Amino acid sequence: MRWGLEAVLAVVVALAAVGVSAETFFRETFDDESWEKRWVQSEWKSPMGHWKWTAGDWPADPKLNLGLQTMDDMHHHAISAKLERPFSNRGKPLVVQFTVKNERKEYAFCGGGYVKLLPSGLDQKKFGGESDYSIMFGPDLCGYDVSRIHLIFTYKGKNLLKKDEMKLEYADKDEFTHVYKMVLNPDNTVAVYFDGTEKYKGSLLEGWDFPPATLDDPADQKPSDWVDEKEIPDPTDKKPEKEVPEMIPDPDATKPDEWDDDLDGEWEPPLVKNPEFTGEWKPRMIPNPAYKGEWKAKQLPNPDYNPDVYVYDDLAYVGFELWTVNNGTIFDNIIVTDNEEAADQLRKETSDKFV
Repeated sequence: MRWGLEAVLAVVVALAAVGVSAETFFRETFDDESWEKRWVQSEWKSPMGHWKWTAGDWPADPKLNLGLQTMDDMHHHAISAKLERPFSNRGKPLVVQFTVKNERKEYAFCGGGYVKLLPSGLDQKKFGGESDYSIMFGPDLCGYDVSRIHLIFTYKGKNLLKKDEMKLEYADKDEFTHVYKMVLNPDNTVAVYFDGTEKYKGSLLEGWDFPPATLDDPADQKPSDWVDEKEIPDPTDKKPEKEVPEMIPDPDATKPDEWDDDLDGEWEPPLVKNPEFTGEWKPRMIPNPAYKGEWKAKQLPNPDYNPDVYVYDDLAYVGFELWTVNNGTIFDNIIVTDNEEAADQLRKETSDKFV
């Protein structure tokens, strides 16, 4: 089948449009000293923890592994970079990916490793724990008790944590480089990956406390005659006339030779568990013929419902704001894009070379 010239041109234009629509808003690999022109260290606290441009103590590649490392124990570390322009993720995916290496981990490690996306208006010199942010994403480790991937969304001034934690496995908490990726989609779903393996995928509305689409009608009350017991005791099941005792005299026990009934009283063997005892008798349960199902209140539209909770219309900065118990964490290969393939390609060009 031959394609006409117009059809071929249409395909070319369509493919070009796809390529144009994909955009990378921020990409940082710390390959040379120009990083200092993009990043601003915060003076929020006094003293603040220091950052060092380094490939670490034992890099696989002294050039490719250059990144920013936290240098002080028991200090706040904060640093940020301004995007070329603020952007909105409305109508397209938002992909955030970066690497973390806790290379000075010995028996245990304690410290945050998360990145923040922040809106316009940030005073970078005062960037700290009180600074408003839009999304916070990355690992949070402390010994054996705390080992999770944080993903916090800010919604109408509130920081919404995931209802249940995204746990890291024991093997994930080592001193090597790991890649963290988040993909936030326009259908209000999000996926999180650790070294390319999916750790979570689900709905924002179900996993976080965003306003639901509907609410229970407060005027709708459960009827007094509503039957919600699925099972009832079987009226035909009768208790045995002879009960099986839980304890019985030990059949193997014998009266001691030195036992004197006159002095010691009548001898009784010690009690032992009865092997025939199966527990307290209870009638068997059968389906309840009157069961009406689980009662649920009528639903009303939620006036606070937002069908686009995934949207952040003003993303302008990338930053790390951390409380570090143990120093030595190296951050590298940061990308913020609407094209997941671009993030995957960066991983192939960097971290995957040493797997």
